[in-house]
Amino acid sequence: MIYQRQKQQGFTLVEVVLALSLTTLLLALLSTGVYVVADDWNRNSDVLDASLDQSLAVLQIDRALQGAFPHSYTDQESLARLIYFQGFDDYISWVSAVSPQRDAGLTVWELFSVQDEGVYLKLVPAYSDDPRQRLEEAEPRLFLPGYEVSFSYLYQELDESKVWREDWDGAEFLSLPLAIYVNFTPFDVTADDSEALEVLVRVRNNQHRSIRPNVGLFGGALN
Repeated sequence: MIYQRQKQQGFTLVEVVLALSLTTLLLALLSTGVYVVADDWNRNSDVLDASLDQSLAVLQIDRALQGAFPHSYTDQESLARLIYFQGFDDYISWVSAVSPQRDAGLTVWELFSVQDEGVYLKLVPAYSDDPRQRLEEAEPRLFLPGYEVSFSYLYQELDESKVWREDWDGAEFLSLPLAIYVNFTPFDVTADDSEALEVLVRVRNNQHRSIRPNVGLFGGALN
């Protein structure tokens, strides 16, 4: 019986080296593609997180302004009862029934911006006194970085026409404004992830139950 020796088949060294080279190249291309996708995902996620943070911050201010309350206190010099609310074109401080910590009771909010830093916020409890001293002692926290803020206040004239003011003193008017407009403007308007943010809030509880506003303020409904 004659046995024929079968020819053994396999890869040559050149073929093995070539296969390994191609595999290395494919893995390098694949890893580069994965890195690009992951980097793009992280960049988009950062933009989304920043957008969500801005939206939540604006929503907090919107809710706090909706809960604005005509908080009264007794002036130590005149012994008159006054309404606490201080508003300028770049600063606002008011008492709200809304607290971000969900604490019981009224909370004093103070909002202002610092150039090249952002919008700062102070929070202190509202007692039966003038809260300005507690606000001065409170530590501000950066609330909305990269933005500056401006305010306007809706006022009703004697003829019941409504105009926007750049300031509002609750102690003078003995009432809160009919509405408050807040504009958050980014320092860098050319940035892709920066856009102006606006809040327009009607103050429903703008009059105190027993303290009547000065002549010229009626607190009628908004048109």
